[in-house]
Amino acid sequence: MRNIKVKVYPSSTKLKKENQLAWKMAEIASDDAPLNEKAVDMVINRIIDNAAVAIASFERQSVVSARDMALAHPRKDGATIFGINSDQRSHCEWSAWANGTAVRELDFHDTFLAADYSHPGDNIPPILAVAQQKNLSGMDLIRGIITGYEIQVNLVKGICLHEHKIDHIAHLGPSVAAGLGSLLKLETETIYQSIQQALHTTISTRQSRKGQISSWKAFAPSHAGKLAIEAVDRAMRGEGSPSPIYEGEDSVIAYVLSGPKAKYIVPLPKVNEEKKAILETYTKEHSAEYQAQAWIDLARSLNKKIKNISNIKKIEIHTSHHTHNVIGTGANDPQKMDPNASRETLDHSIMYIFAVALEDGKWHHINSYTPERAHKKSTVDLWKKIKTFEDKKWTKKYHDSNPKKKCFGGRVTIKMKDGSKIEDQLGIADAHPNGKRPFKREDYIKKFKTLTVNMISDEESNRFLNDVQNLKQINTSELYKLNIEIISQYRRQTTYSNTIF
Repeated sequence: MRNIKVKVYPSSTKLKKENQLAWKMAEIASDDAPLNEKAVDMVINRIIDNAAVAIASFERQSVVSARDMALAHPRKDGATIFGINSDQRSHCEWSAWANGTAVRELDFHDTFLAADYSHPGDNIPPILAVAQQKNLSGMDLIRGIITGYEIQVNLVKGICLHEHKIDHIAHLGPSVAAGLGSLLKLETETIYQSIQQALHTTISTRQSRKGQISSWKAFAPSHAGKLAIEAVDRAMRGEGSPSPIYEGEDSVIAYVLSGPKAKYIVPLPKVNEEKKAILETYTKEHSAEYQAQAWIDLARSLNKKIKNISNIKKIEIHTSHHTHNVIGTGANDPQKMDPNASRETLDHSIMYIFAVALEDGKWHHINSYTPERAHKKSTVDLWKKIKTFEDKKWTKKYHDSNPKKKCFGGRVTIKMKDGSKIEDQLGIADAHPNGKRPFKREDYIKKFKTLTVNMISDEESNRFLNDVQNLKQINTSELYKLNIEIISQYRRQTTYSNTIF
């Protein structure tokens, strides 16, 4: 690995492209580095993971809307759409839009947290869609996905977006563009232009994840993937981009992020070095913001220790700056305490999540979010007793550069009405690679079968799991095998009458 120093330069400097971050990312996207076998296996795991959560969200409104829009752009030799017959295809950018929304809808796929946030699995739908439309092989797809993960993870390590209230999809656009460059075996120059265009077009604010959080939280990454495909398309036609996009006098760093005097360090592998960043990422056992994973596990264990939840006087959660300020009371967001809040808001409220998990001793991707569940009187009462606090010790653990020491949980103090108190802590989720029960291939398969039960036939389930685990052997024109067709009773097509198209 090498550390790339990134800063702003005046236009008079005429910074050579070879010294720009976008070029250095393009270099590793266009190299011919050997593939790490563990990374290849993890790609397969994450394709299974993505398929599971996409099928589980098939009937949710945002997914139906995205699918309707994609089906309005048919292409005979295009890409497939999760849930419907593979013969019915759309232009790859629209397939990426539909499938990316489906994957993101339940907030239930993989994550990587460092200087910023990310869901690296968001790279898969657009890269897969293009691979299908271009009739590429399983190995081509693997190489593209590994690059997408590599770029996103390392951008997340080096450049913080959220401190400037910029949404994390600004790292996704460049990573998808780089992944597509590897997939299509493009020249470094073309990938360089693609990365810059993709970044330029995918900058948006974090208001999409605050207040009354809407379905845009699911649309945002699919929109970034779609824009990245379009950026690559333009670059392949010889079109240029705003440059230098990171280091320029009026660049993203200069006027969107930390300003003209800012200095960032972005780690990247050397050219022709194995790309292994995907191995640093982790998926979710529970359908909620990743920073809630350990708290759900802790609440489940505390449920067994507290005989009468109603005797709780107050709960204090001591955690990292990020957790306190993004999904805790430090966000100063009344929606996070509102029983009428959207599902998207509730899965970004650690107060709600901890209350439900503590009461129920379990978590369910649907039942834990129903309006009836959110309005349950005992839950509302408990919810209002919870307050979060930043503990600098846990903030330090959150930012630890050593993956084995990095933590996303914290310490809880539960004060009872009789004056007694219960204290406990958990640093990382049980399913984390360093947790009590790290997710393995069989866990991904179990998650897939749990989320798709009664929605796809046993035959289709077994067929998909067999094909995806043999991804390395999938030949050109066969990537449609990674699609899944749900059983007929779920194939409801919804067309909204107020659409203008």
